[in-house]
Amino acid sequence: MSATSGARAAARDDRITMRFMAVPADTAAGGRSVAAGSVMEWIDKAGYACAVGWAGAYCVTAYVGNVRHRRPIAPGSLIEVQARIVYTGRTSMHVVVTVSSTDVNERLYTPATTCILVFVAKGADGRPTEVPAWKPVSRSDHKLAEGALERIESRAEIKRLMLEEDYTDASTAPRTTLRFLAPPGVVNFGGKAHGGTVMRWIDEAGYAVAAAWAKDGEDASAAIGVYSGGIHFLAPVVIGHLVDVDARIVYTSRHSMHVSTRVWTADPRTPEDRTLTTQCLSVFVVPGADGVAQPVPQWTPELSEDERLQEHVREIMALREEIVPIAASLTLEP
Repeated sequence: MSATSGARAAARDDRITMRFMAVPADTAAGGRSVAAGSVMEWIDKAGYACAVGWAGAYCVTAYVGNVRHRRPIAPGSLIEVQARIVYTGRTSMHVVVTVSSTDVNERLYTPATTCILVFVAKGADGRPTEVPAWKPVSRSDHKLAEGALERIESRAEIKRLMLEEDYTDASTAPRTTLRFLAPPGVVNFGGKAHGGTVMRWIDEAGYAVAAAWAKDGEDASAAIGVYSGGIHFLAPVVIGHLVDVDARIVYTSRHSMHVSTRVWTADPRTPEDRTLTTQCLSVFVVPGADGVAQPVPQWTPELSEDERLQEHVREIMALREEIVPIAASLTLEP
């Protein structure tokens, strides 16, 4: 426990650091870098460990926001993931996570990704349970707590806007749907699929639709996720249930593809009775050999639903511009 933690809940640590090596299975298609989905799995695991350590109870991921992949992580790198509590509500904990990496021959870690997650503690009855109040002590504590509070209103508005939109088959947008059964190997301590695993599925579906759309580019197989936001976990994914990960391009800029992904689940015996479990808006680019994002084919909506969703994405983008990114240097301060 840090030296400044005396004012915090007794015997509870408000931060955690994980270190490990990125393995070949973490590499993105094309082999140039670690997949964004792998990074999001690490983020969720570190955030979960931090939240459980503070709450002393099982926790579920409720939200992950503004995952900005500032630079690629080389395959085989040493990884450091630092997570810290920055705000608590009655049953929730806001956790900032920073992913850094270094060459295996060195020990100079450089930040690559920073984001904020919200976890909810659950009691033995499965209902939200109160968590110990966290109070900021250090300068960075106060700054991060202020940032967490500032994001609450914007996050609620983004969630409202995303939930209000309808996605039907009345669309000609580029689209990919992955369908499979949630395997036992992804089970968490609550008997459901890990939130980090769901985020990896989202990244995989987003990659599939982005690579297919940019297939005429310099190397479309190297399409990578550079941003994921508005990841709201609305319901758990039950092991053994049917999972549909539906990703469609909703907007393109000169160098980027904006992908909306929605994860649905259903009992295999009643596949038509689906539940929306997770939603996300991601941004993919195709970097050239020099690492600079290459131009991508432009998509023009033809049907009213596609036009509406494109305007929806522009509105979300404008809201995100008002959110000040969390500085990795601040998250790494004592």
